[in-house]
Order: sequence, then structure tokens, then C-alpha cells
Amino acid sequence: MERLDRSVRADLVERGELHTGRYHPEMQVVHERNNMRIRAILETIGWPGRSLVGDDGCRAAGFVVQHAILDPDLQRRGVELLTEAVAKHEAEPSMLALLTDRVLMQEGQPQLYGTQYIGAKQGGVEPWPIANPETVDERRRAVGLPPLAENTARLNAQQRQEVRNIQSPGAQEHS
Repeated sequence: MERLDRSVRADLVERGELHTGRYHPEMQVVHERNNMRIRAILETIGWPGRSLVGDDGCRAAGFVVQHAILDPDLQRRGVELLTEAVAKHEAEPSMLALLTDRVLMQEGQPQLYGTQYIGAKQGGVEPWPIANPETVDERRRAVGLPPLAENTARLNAQQRQEVRNIQSPGAQEHS
């Protein structure tokens, strides 16, 4: 599920169709299918923790639920189950931070960890509003995330590279 999501996203970025201000129909189809599958998994076994599916499988589940933007109830349920999994050391705290912030953002609330970004007026991206921003880096450090300024710079550099790749597709570096 994660590989397909990433593949479709990469294709849309390459075509310059991902960030157009609307939910791309190809991405929507992937997310709808993934939502049904991950909901069934969560209802059957709870959070797929590392002892059951390994670190990669657990991280992939977090990625899929994070991208379940069409189903806020699924994401809220994911927060509940992921909270339990983190407490049992079955999942990484950073995964819970990402999903918690995503849910708060979708509800129009300030985020806690500064993991969710929006387009900045001057170009690039900036964090969605953060509750108690003066202590955000402490919260980020506690869950294994880099400082907010460092992460914001990384995301802006990544976005600039994506734009350059779209403007001159033949100039991409291949490895």
C-alpha cells in the first residue's frame, strides 16, 4: 500500500500534477483502496506493531493511516491504536506525532509537534500553526524528530528540487 502511494505520488510530482490545489483523482483512488484495507487490518488485529509486521510494516501502516485524509474517523482511530502501540514499544513515537498533528490540522486545531506544513505566502512551505511554539523543539526531540527549523529548511529544499525537476525533467540526477 505504501509503495503504491509513493509511486503514484512520485509520478504526479514528475508530471507536475500533485500540487495543483485539488485532490488528484489518481491519488484519491489509491487512498480510497488503502483506507478500506487498513481499516480492515486495524479492526482485525489492532495496530500492526513491530513484533507482528516488523519495523517496515509498522512504519508503512503509519504512512497509510497518515494519508487517509478522506477518512478522518480512520485517522482518529489510528491515533488511539498507535498511542497504545507506542506505549508497548510496538511503534515509534514519531509516527504518533505525525498522525496526531495531521488529525489536529484537519480539525482546524494547532498542531503539537510541527509536522504538518502548508504553502507559504512567499513560496515554499511553513508549518501549520503550532500550540506553544516556544517549546515545540522539546516535544519534537522527545519523539525523535529533528528541530523544526532544520526540518522546514529540508522540506523547502526538497520542494525547490521537485520544481526544478518538473521544469527540466532531463536534468534529474539518476543513481
